[in-house]
Amino acid sequence: MNVQPIKQRFEIIGASPLLDRAIEIAVQVAPTDLTVLVQGESGSGKEVMSKIIHANSARKHGPYHAVNCGAIPEGTIDSELFGHEKGSFTGAHEARKGYFETANGGTLFLDEVGELPLSTQVRLLRVLETGEFIRVGSSKPQKTDVRVVAATNVNMLQAVARGTFREDLYYRLNTVPILMPALRERKEDIHLLFRWFAQQAATKLQGAHDHLARRCRASAR
Repeated sequence: MNVQPIKQRFEIIGASPLLDRAIEIAVQVAPTDLTVLVQGESGSGKEVMSKIIHANSARKHGPYHAVNCGAIPEGTIDSELFGHEKGSFTGAHEARKGYFETANGGTLFLDEVGELPLSTQVRLLRVLETGEFIRVGSSKPQKTDVRVVAATNVNMLQAVARGTFREDLYYRLNTVPILMPALRERKEDIHLLFRWFAQQAATKLQGAHDHLARRCRASAR
């Protein structure tokens, strides 16, 4: 598979076979509705795999939402993902749709999924198994049609062994695994990245120089 057009479209820098393999899997799985788990260290480019999957799927014209699960407080994560009804908790002055509702027909990227509390993991498992969710403060199930791509920098098998992540949810998310290599595993890409960053810096400096020159000419008039 020629992954170069994908790299150009998504501005991916690198020629590592490990990186190419990750892109190949993303493109191959995109036309399906299988759940994908992207694993890799912080900064390895996990979200771009989700964007590749969405852009090459039948859902590409549908909504795409990215949620950083680790950045949302435990007390509000259920509301953010599944929505809530008016009066369901202090401060819930009106009903609100969650991401599983607003992403209906599209793709939902759940970053740092390994940080989800166990109670939220139960809700997530239900959505993945049945396509149903319940807003906080409601007892009425609602249907959604969302493709989930999850990502984590956590060793999920260790999390399962510690009891901080549900084993059944892990295997449900890990239907198709994509492993993102760290930079130390793709040392052949370091010079390409250095050249790209140098070009970006030069472009910015040239832009700043041109702007300063224009201001000087304008003030001299």
